[in-house]
Amino acid sequence: MAEAETALGYEQARDELIEVVRRLEAGGTSLEESLALWERGEELAKVCRHWLEGARARLDSALAAREAPGEE
Repeated sequence: MAEAETALGYEQARDELIEVVRRLEAGGTSLEESLALWERGEELAKVCRHWLEGARARLDSALAAREAPGEE
């Protein structure tokens, strides 16, 4: 993932992705514009997935740390 992409926060990437989808669903763009929007949407989805996977890992780690003392 490009460094510029990782600089996007989850909410910013999600909001831009919503706008990309809205524009694609509305139609009226040329094939070239549609392809560019689709590619941007794929990049934004990857950014969102990255943030969500990181959040899941942090949550799993916190849950595991909380359960560990009880196993001793």
